[in-house]
Amino acid sequence: MTTVYEGMFLLDNQVVREDWKKAKAIITDALKKHGAQVLCARRFDERKLAYPIRRRRRATYCLAFYQMGSEGQTALRRDFELNENVLRYLMLARENLPEGELELAAAEDAADFNVPTPPPDDAPDAPGGGRRREGGEAGGLDELGEARLETRDGDVEDGDVPGKDD
Repeated sequence: MTTVYEGMFLLDNQVVREDWKKAKAIITDALKKHGAQVLCARRFDERKLAYPIRRRRRATYCLAFYQMGSEGQTALRRDFELNENVLRYLMLARENLPEGELELAAAEDAADFNVPTPPPDDAPDAPGGGRRREGGEAGGLDELGEARLETRDGDVEDGDVPGKDD
């Protein structure tokens, strides 16, 4: 039995800046690879993120509606988790396709549709640039994304991670 799903995918603006159709193809190709029938896919919006994700402060949302059985969901989710161009995703089961979605997606595929270019201020943050905290301590993430704390005398301490060797 197949179910209609709604997927919201947060895409890296570096890929969107190169070519929107290529960025959208990342989503639709992965869906088709796992046996989904893509009903429609379109650009939802480009926004500033509430917090950095993989050192990105802005990203573009892609909204897709597709139909597939439940057997391919696990492998599909794994593909999106491994794809470095997909920052986040959310997939929900729907009863049906919302009215007007097909028209919005068709308008995007028209020849005269112009996808706005992401703003230039969305370059990734430099690694290791932690903010100053009260008391003169700087914090940040190490290469593996784990918390670290730099004290006034320059010593680096691991964050409070259970089971972390000292």
